[in-house]
Amino acid sequence: MELFYVRFYVLLLLLFSLKGISQETLPIYQDYLSDNVYLLHPSAAGIGNTSKLRFTSRQQWAGIPDAPSLQTLSFHSRFGEYSNGAYGLVLFNDKNGFHSQKGFQGSYAYHLPMSDGKIFNQLSFGLAFTLVQNQSDQRSFTGDAAVSSIIESTSYYNSDFSVAYHLRGLSSYFTIKNLLLTPKNNLNLQEPLDLRNYIVSLGYYFDKNRFGQDLFVQFEPSIMLQFKQGTGERVADFNLKAYKDFYKTQLWAAISYRRNFDVNAIENAQYLTPIIGINYKNLMFSYTYTNQMNETVLTNSGFHQISLGINLWTREPRAAGSPNLNQLWF
Repeated sequence: MELFYVRFYVLLLLLFSLKGISQETLPIYQDYLSDNVYLLHPSAAGIGNTSKLRFTSRQQWAGIPDAPSLQTLSFHSRFGEYSNGAYGLVLFNDKNGFHSQKGFQGSYAYHLPMSDGKIFNQLSFGLAFTLVQNQSDQRSFTGDAAVSSIIESTSYYNSDFSVAYHLRGLSSYFTIKNLLLTPKNNLNLQEPLDLRNYIVSLGYYFDKNRFGQDLFVQFEPSIMLQFKQGTGERVADFNLKAYKDFYKTQLWAAISYRRNFDVNAIENAQYLTPIIGINYKNLMFSYTYTNQMNETVLTNSGFHQISLGINLWTREPRAAGSPNLNQLWF
């Protein structure tokens, strides 16, 4: 019984203090900084010089029963070496207390070169379609005859539209997520139907010769802004990422500060997320730790995530651009 109350308390806390995150079709964390911009913006599918296979596993509040967890498996690639068209696939499993959702996302992107190839100048468009199955596990609910000890499930679908523009070290994305005004979860009639989320990402990569001299490290400041139409909530990420190249190896680290701006919140959430990673030949590994900085938190254990990746069919870079566009090539 004590375990039941702990689970119930965690569920209530998630619904009220993290409502903005839980309303996403695919929750938005700092995965995109682990060389996985495609999880956030469909227009990033096949955008670089390699095909990318990525796996992420995230666990919140270690040691707390039924704490949120998320696993994703994604792949995106050009249709061919000289094709402007690209595709992407995402499988995800998002569990939050008694509620979970499993989904599949397929996307198509088209990349339009805007120069002769001497510099990276490209306009990209992307469209994604998502199918999600929601589940509510009531088998552990006891003591109420009105609640059936079953797993209830329902499905829904949605779509995203995305556009991107890159010029040398500049990267910019705009994405509208959840275009269709369909219910996220028919098991909860109180949940808003409008789940549209407008996302803007801007970044600039300073390579080793950007200032006319060799830099010891390369760095990339960026910002990501979200506006959730249904709740009016605003979210801002302020990021800084640094790279250091060695023979066949690239070490990198990032720091991200996230702040929620919700007029209805008693205390707006703040998160600090350091990330470390390594790219060796065509392999990638990163570790992410997120610490909530508010005065009132459930636990100090933080959120942990690992990302594993492999680059396939890597081609020689055609023009200068950020590491997200041009992976190491040997």
